[in-house]
Amino acid sequence: MQPLCITCAVVGAELTREQTPYLPLTPREIALEAARAHEAGACMVHLHGRDAAGAPSQSREVFTQILRELRQLDREVIAQVSTGGAVGMSVEERCGSLDVPEELRPQMATLTCGTVNFGDDVFSNPLPAIREIARRILGRGIRPEIEAFDAGHLDTAKHLSKKGELPALLHVDFVLGVPGAMAATEKNLRFLADSVPEGWTWCVAGIGRAELPMAQLAIEWGGHVRVGLEDNIYLAKDVLAEGNAPLVAKVVEMAREAGRAVATVAEARRILRL
Repeated sequence: MQPLCITCAVVGAELTREQTPYLPLTPREIALEAARAHEAGACMVHLHGRDAAGAPSQSREVFTQILRELRQLDREVIAQVSTGGAVGMSVEERCGSLDVPEELRPQMATLTCGTVNFGDDVFSNPLPAIREIARRILGRGIRPEIEAFDAGHLDTAKHLSKKGELPALLHVDFVLGVPGAMAATEKNLRFLADSVPEGWTWCVAGIGRAELPMAQLAIEWGGHVRVGLEDNIYLAKDVLAEGNAPLVAKVVEMAREAGRAVATVAEARRILRL
């Protein structure tokens, strides 16, 4: 079984300081949280941006600041930027995270492969938008991570891969438990994991209380794991995680108890073909 790659989603687009005081908002805070997550055992950090008022931002300027701060603090951890941004953003806005200076360019970027209900909203990803974002990711020499909120999103990624519009071998993150999307159940994750093409890698991000149960299944089944405040703010029932590092440390502990090694950054680069 491959060593476990742990990704930490440190901030997200929806969470507020009213929900948790441990949420990082400024570029410096986000970079510090990312560095702490790496120190706790994460090999990759998934990054969203926030503007000066704390609102979601995909601007080139914000991501340049975040990535510059991160590289000054931690030159080893794999940086993965979101191209999902926040609900309602245009493709142009969402791709601002890719337009940073070349020396700060991230190693990975997410690519959501389908439209999905997102609570009371709709996260719109029609096929032309998916193709355009994929073109921009690949055109900058960045490796995509497929984000799948439902089973059909995996089918779309397979279709684009077969057509040569995405690489032949991909890494897919199953985001399960978003209200309106595919539920975070053992049955659903087993179906999705069994549907991953040979040679691809997969991880799971369980939302809210599903985060750690989904992580446990991925650890046991040979998948990989995403945790972090973007997906879940609690370390245990009614106990807020004091930042991202405790969530990462919990997954490291779970992996060790299961007898599975945790990937170093060098091992993760090999596994994820970076």
